[in-house]
Amino acid sequence: MCGIVGYIGNRPAHPILISGLKRLEYRGYDSAGIALINGGLHIFKRAGKVSDLEAFIEGEDLTGTIGIGHTRWATHGEPNDTNAHPHLSQSGNITMIHNGIIENYAPLKEGLTQRGYKFTSETDTEVLVNLIDYIQQLDNLDLLEAVRLALNQVVGAYAIVIMDRNDPNQLIAARKGSPLVIGIGKDEFFIASDATPIVEHTKNVVYLNDEEIAVLSRNGELNIKTIQNKEKPYSIQELELQIEMLEKGGYEHFMLKEIYEQPNSVLDSMRGRLNVKQGEVVLGGIKDYFQKLVNADRVIIVACGTSWIAGLVGEYLLEDLARINVEVEYASEFRYRNPIITEKDVVIAISQSGETADTLAALELAKAKGATILGICNVVGSSIPRLTHAGVYTHAGPEIGVASTKAFTAQVTVLSLISLALAHKKGSISETRYRELVQELSLIPEKIAQVLKSDVQIKHIAQTFKDVRNFLYLGRGYNFPVALEGALKLKEISYIHAEGYPAAEMKHGPIALIDEEMPVVVLATNMSAYDKIISNIQEVKARKGRVIAIVTEGDEVIKNIAEFTIEIPATEEALTPLLSSIPLQLLAYHIAVLRGCNIDQPRNLAKSVTVE
Repeated sequence: MCGIVGYIGNRPAHPILISGLKRLEYRGYDSAGIALINGGLHIFKRAGKVSDLEAFIEGEDLTGTIGIGHTRWATHGEPNDTNAHPHLSQSGNITMIHNGIIENYAPLKEGLTQRGYKFTSETDTEVLVNLIDYIQQLDNLDLLEAVRLALNQVVGAYAIVIMDRNDPNQLIAARKGSPLVIGIGKDEFFIASDATPIVEHTKNVVYLNDEEIAVLSRNGELNIKTIQNKEKPYSIQELELQIEMLEKGGYEHFMLKEIYEQPNSVLDSMRGRLNVKQGEVVLGGIKDYFQKLVNADRVIIVACGTSWIAGLVGEYLLEDLARINVEVEYASEFRYRNPIITEKDVVIAISQSGETADTLAALELAKAKGATILGICNVVGSSIPRLTHAGVYTHAGPEIGVASTKAFTAQVTVLSLISLALAHKKGSISETRYRELVQELSLIPEKIAQVLKSDVQIKHIAQTFKDVRNFLYLGRGYNFPVALEGALKLKEISYIHAEGYPAAEMKHGPIALIDEEMPVVVLATNMSAYDKIISNIQEVKARKGRVIAIVTEGDEVIKNIAEFTIEIPATEEALTPLLSSIPLQLLAYHIAVLRGCNIDQPRNLAKSVTVE
């Protein structure tokens, strides 16, 4: 969601801030701004893109070696220049940028209003910066202590960076429920909401934990304490992220690049874990808690969006192969319905960013009730891996496009590995079957590369359907979650209404929608229900629906029925989602391109959803 960047050191801050904000554009935003100290405090902000901000500040005095910058995704107040960050205290001394939501901002605002404060924006951020200002002036405190006391009054989530015009030698940052990472250079500091703006300057970082406040001083000192006023030691970690991963590499969009990276990202997610010669799966990240999985009464998977759909595939895998009861929950609903959780439950959280607010809250609830908490995450050092007992990183690499592609297949790959390892340990599949599945999983990256060769054909199909208003996606078994994911991808980036359904459920409502203007994507690769899928296609055809079928290579029967067919290589049915999802990603991508949509930053969406 919102993006934060800050700098203090000896270099000009402005170019570092602007470059950092551009690195954070993938998170989704509707306005941008920067603040610099150069003799005085200067704030520049504009609704729109970072490019709009650049045009606005052209010709301004942008000198200064300390500054903060922000890209905002609106929560309180519409996107406009006034509501954009940074926000300034009424005294004009303190400016602040903020990610997250201050839930009790209304009573705080009322109290400040009674004390003579006036507000120019509709934001909760302006309330917090004025609360800090009020506390500082009331007792003549230093800024750090004022920030600490103010945060003890706050209910909600925040990542904040604060700059004082009277002290150009320090930045103060704090977090709770929203990420912040500090980059350590030579006599300089960088701060950001994730590592992407930092990696081009330094590989050495410190991750702030919840309820911690950091003071970044120009003399090179970094001090961290809690909001309870306890000093905290910190450890410096080295980023594995490479700057080349953050570039488009010749592709028109990040999303297309990431679709084409999937042979490698799936392979990387298996690397060191899948031993084909030995015919085994080894998951070092959860080995100390693996017996908990074996003995679990139930596995609960919590996630949001595409990660939730990957969890549905995981449900099929774990129940089919490992014969364990699985429930897949929307994290946003799970925490509010008083769920029954026991110490015999294992809760698996899935999140690309590791910062999804609803998923974090669901984990905290489950952990408090004694469940074993495991994570599947893509971002090293993020909040979910630090909250869980153990977990598995997906190693998909940075995913810049807001619509998830390679993160989805990487998550499904990890779920496949966990399911195979658990099935083998429990003896729910034979040794021969286990080795067959291990061997077939090792071939998936090569088969994904084969599917990508259908790109030109899929682009032609997209041309046919780019102007329709609705799509229906149908699948059975393992392909039902893929139908949901295909529909979600189309909605996210092309703004065409699309729904995914179990194919058998079509007759229980959606069939009423089918006519000659309704394209229906049918995932028809699973042999266990092949005849029934053919019947579903015939039902669509009888109502003049236009069928796009994803079929197994060499299928001639459906090819003679459907208007369009896209072939994928044969594989084990349990591994089909790793292949059948690829054509749907490409279809959504090409339709969105033909419609002139913003592929990597679709409207109203954010990459890392750090508010509830």
